[in-house]
Amino acid sequence: MTSSAAGERRRVRRSPATIPAVAIGAVVLLGGALAVAELCVGEPMLAPPRALGLLTHPDGSHEALIVQTLRLPRVLLAVAVGAALAVAGVVMQALTRNPLAEPGILGVNSGAALAVTFAFVVLGLQGFGSTLLVAAVGAAVAGVLVALLGGVGRSASLSRLVLAGVALTAVLAGLTQALSLIDPAQYSRIRIWEAGSLAARDAPTALWVAGIVAVGLVLALAIGPGLNLLVMGEDAAHALGARVARVRTAGLVAVVLLCGTATAAIGPVAFVGLLVPHAVRAFTGADQVRTLVASIVAGPVLLLAADLIARTVVAPRELPLGVVTAFLGAPVLIALVHRRRRS
Repeated sequence: MTSSAAGERRRVRRSPATIPAVAIGAVVLLGGALAVAELCVGEPMLAPPRALGLLTHPDGSHEALIVQTLRLPRVLLAVAVGAALAVAGVVMQALTRNPLAEPGILGVNSGAALAVTFAFVVLGLQGFGSTLLVAAVGAAVAGVLVALLGGVGRSASLSRLVLAGVALTAVLAGLTQALSLIDPAQYSRIRIWEAGSLAARDAPTALWVAGIVAVGLVLALAIGPGLNLLVMGEDAAHALGARVARVRTAGLVAVVLLCGTATAAIGPVAFVGLLVPHAVRAFTGADQVRTLVASIVAGPVLLLAADLIARTVVAPRELPLGVVTAFLGAPVLIALVHRRRRS
């Protein structure tokens, strides 16, 4: 009787809605653990109860100052940027109907990089707050140029949009390289920013970034049902009543907000927008709304884990964050290309 009942229980499967909920809950717990680890790791090393105690009841000590002004903004920035890049990846892959698409395909990263280089070399800006604003403007301008070249209306060509992004990225990268070589004294600063880092960011900056990212996330979630129709093809989407031009325009605005703000905040970090969507689809399936929600949770986990690796592998020195995400994402990209070739 007992073995029979156990066999019946093993044959009972969870509903499709339950599996993502359980997975998302597990990812949230993992993200919380990584966030606590971020508060503890560094010099000085703190025990989790001590770090959380200083977070909620600062005692004015040097350790409390480090937790409040250095490590907490780093955690907030990792959460905001991770969610932004992951959701931007989902939107880009839905808009282009290409699972290998990545947010940088719109030239947003290159626009931000050129703007920061211009700020360093020509304007002589030094503070991160000033370069954050300049980078955001550069990312937005690059996104608008790609939209104008590729078109965003009903008659717009998707392939032309992608080609415009690739071409503009190449042009802006060349201009950035030429501009950075004009002033060798600023070259190292530019290279450090392009490598990506969550360090040296204060709480006001992290809150500003989180606020802008929140707007982009709401916009992306709002067009989730439209993305579900768009991935079936534009003709099918039109036949099912989708407003393709409106969904595509809103999607491009969301990508510019999310990817542009993230790039301006920490530099052009690659592979997050490629790796996270493919990882969460193993649990959410093809539904874009569920994939967007899961990516909001999984993106921060990936960036927190990458930042911990960057801070601990060669401690007390720190690896560039972009190097770690590339190390994690490159094998996934190779596997995806190999699978597409076989199929």
